[in-house]
Amino acid sequence: MELRTLRYFVAVAEELHFGRAAARMHMSQPPLSRAIKQLETDVGAALLHRSSAGVTLTPAGAALLEEARILLDQADRVRVRVAAAAGAATITVGILGDTADPGAARLAAAYRRQHPGVEVRIRETDLADPTCGLRAGLVDVALTRSPFDETGLTVHDLRADPVGVVLRADDPLARHDRLKLADLADRRWFQFPDGTDPIWQSYWNGGEPREGPVVRAVQECLQAVLWNGTVGMTPLGHDLPGELTVVPLIDMAHSPVVAAWNEGDANPMIRSFVHIATAAYRD
Repeated sequence: MELRTLRYFVAVAEELHFGRAAARMHMSQPPLSRAIKQLETDVGAALLHRSSAGVTLTPAGAALLEEARILLDQADRVRVRVAAAAGAATITVGILGDTADPGAARLAAAYRRQHPGVEVRIRETDLADPTCGLRAGLVDVALTRSPFDETGLTVHDLRADPVGVVLRADDPLARHDRLKLADLADRRWFQFPDGTDPIWQSYWNGGEPREGPVVRAVQECLQAVLWNGTVGMTPLGHDLPGELTVVPLIDMAHSPVVAAWNEGDANPMIRSFVHIATAAYRD
């Protein structure tokens, strides 16, 4: 069995749809279907049930999926270790200005353990670019938050966090246990600079047009609250200065933590990074 064919199979097994799997692998559907049929011939068993209702895994397919994931992960590790031994292993990770996340700390520790020879370069970006420089070619992979325009990118969800509103501790609304977006309708909200992804801006404005000061960094957001009483959202669980508090928003969609990279980038260091990140953010 070729590794490439196993990657095709994993794509189909995870998507349970040949069209989506073909798009994920940047190929047309007919050669993907032929590759899977040849794989079934090679292993001597049907791996997928195909019907008008869709695609499902057979018991043999489920067993192969488990083993294929392990094998492909090991193959990526081999490539990374060889590159590291040759002195050519470098990965640049973009991080959205939020480095206090314990998931990121677990990821850093796990990555060092598994790839001690890889040089990891970190590029921290401000809130105006949720892709952390991916489209400009400044990073290999971004550890960030969605939603944003995903055109040309592959985005893998790691975790989703509930969101709250940041308020001054003496704000009358700070006495509430929870709030709704409508409670903040007459307030001034954070704005990002002109040219910021509109999907990203809309999310952090609760889906409505807002007015308020322009900010680029997390600290600027906090200072805007302290000095001007501006309100804005933050994922729950972050430490805040004593003069500030956060109240959960019960009708605000959760904020997904994601890994993102450019579509079609087959760098094994990216695949290994995403695999380790998935485990780190699940713990």
